[in-house]
Amino acid sequence: MNNYKKNSLSLTGAVALGTGVMIGAGIFALLGQVADLSGTLFPLAFLVGAVISYFSAYTYIKLSNAYPSAGGIAMYLKKAYGPGTITAAGSLLMAFSMVIGQSLVARTFGAYTLQLFDVQKNSIWVPILGVLLLVVAFLINISGNKVIGRSSLMMAVIKIGGLAIFAIGGLWAAGFSFAEALPSSVSGDYTATSYIAALAFTILAYKGFTTITNSGGEIVNPNKNVGRAIMISLFICTLVYLLVALAVSANLSIPEILAAKDFSLAEASKPAFGKYGLWFTVGIAIVATISGVIASMFAVSRMTAMLTEIDLIPHKHFGMPGRLQKHMLIYTMIIAITLTAFFDLTRIASLGAIFYLTMDVILQWGVLKNLRKKINVNVAIVIAAILLDLIVLGAFLWIKVSNDFLVIVVSIVLMFLVFVGERRFLQWKTDEPE
Repeated sequence: MNNYKKNSLSLTGAVALGTGVMIGAGIFALLGQVADLSGTLFPLAFLVGAVISYFSAYTYIKLSNAYPSAGGIAMYLKKAYGPGTITAAGSLLMAFSMVIGQSLVARTFGAYTLQLFDVQKNSIWVPILGVLLLVVAFLINISGNKVIGRSSLMMAVIKIGGLAIFAIGGLWAAGFSFAEALPSSVSGDYTATSYIAALAFTILAYKGFTTITNSGGEIVNPNKNVGRAIMISLFICTLVYLLVALAVSANLSIPEILAAKDFSLAEASKPAFGKYGLWFTVGIAIVATISGVIASMFAVSRMTAMLTEIDLIPHKHFGMPGRLQKHMLIYTMIIAITLTAFFDLTRIASLGAIFYLTMDVILQWGVLKNLRKKINVNVAIVIAAILLDLIVLGAFLWIKVSNDFLVIVVSIVLMFLVFVGERRFLQWKTDEPE
């Protein structure tokens, strides 16, 4: 793995990468989707989603302490299942989930940016701006780790500070009372299944912590700092998400949030701050989404490059010069651009949630079955993480069967192709003459 530079990322830089992905793809892109399924309880959904994510993160921290690697989740799956179909397919599901996340953030960038102009919310400029963001993120990524680390840290500080101002100002405008932000009653229009399904989107908002594991081979003192970075990132994002969700709840009704589903924070800034608040919030959204895409590309390119180097996924250079990791950046960008151009935000988020939860169950089960003694995990915590994932995934799929069956079909077809394709590729590699 000589493409990766040890000690090139500090603890602070790792936290910046983790928060960069989570906040970029989280509160801006997903708040409206969560509110759509949970109504006035959507702030609580972000808190419960954080608790579930902490259960899952426990396993990743134990794995990172034992096996710090630039391959992150791919290496963990290999330790749990060996270099076979489950490892390759599970790793690709995670990689696709991350690429889907890039598309999610890219479209969010377009939706928020257009709030500064007098255009329709479904304008063709949403995907166009999203594609432009992906190209810029690619150019920054090929500039190297130092540029990425510095830009991620700077953007993380700007957006976290900006969101804190937004949240405090929004609550102040509502009378600085948490009682005003919390619902006084729960609508009967939402079922228990719907509330649980909403957690799939909130878990997706927190999954950026896994990005840190993909840089394990580059973080200073990875055996300790990967786990520390994961916990710090999750804590920061939990606090930010909860405060922002409460501020939005205090300033907009659920119908108003749903009418501005893809740019709800921008809409919530108007009653709290007026015209200048809109500009401020859109500016923070632009910074957050840019840093989110940069950090995600950084992680997924390294993960897929490692999978290629250990012969778990196919690769063709197509005559391109340069290192393997840069080739993977190009492939990542092309897939993300395709999704950004042809899928709306809700469907992109749904695909990402299904893929991530499926991969997480596969990883947690592998650890429980094959690694629990080697890395000394608490079995009860791992079992709880698996059960929580399955409950949320089951509720989410049930909801999608009734209101967007196409997402289920696409998810099943893609996962089938991933598993079958990987099985055939690995059989071909085994039969290939040396």
